[in-house]
Amino acid sequence: MTLLKILKTTPTNSDFKSLIALLDKDLAITDGEEHDFYHQFNGTEQIKHVLLGYIGDTPVSCGAFKVLHTKEVEIKRMYTDLHYRGKGYAVQLLSALEKWAAEEGFTSCILETGTRQKAAIALYHKCGYQIIPNYGPYKGVENSLCFKKAL
Repeated sequence: MTLLKILKTTPTNSDFKSLIALLDKDLAITDGEEHDFYHQFNGTEQIKHVLLGYIGDTPVSCGAFKVLHTKEVEIKRMYTDLHYRGKGYAVQLLSALEKWAAEEGFTSCILETGTRQKAAIALYHKCGYQIIPNYGPYKGVENSLCFKKAL
């Protein structure tokens, strides 16, 4: 497995914007009619912690976390370019996000993904996340699946 070069950055980074544009395009297809509902929760205005994963000079993976309160963050905007999937890059990036959150004093991560996002669900299970009751805006949303992991 090739190791990613991981860069801490902000949501204004052009490589991050390019990757999340690809993510949003994929989600629009997968989410179908529900895309507008989910998309409203994917803004980057409240995100201050962004990681980019590079192979050479090519940005191939991204992820971020949003601070929810003094002990918990929400993992957001996880994406690996289609041409680089299946190589363990998402695991490396998620691990780096968790490490950064722990270094900042947070004790747990939560996240939401859609029930149609089979690769994402497999990733979160593989990385030790446990299914929890849907939280916040996802309460009662049939196609949402929420996870939590203690750091």
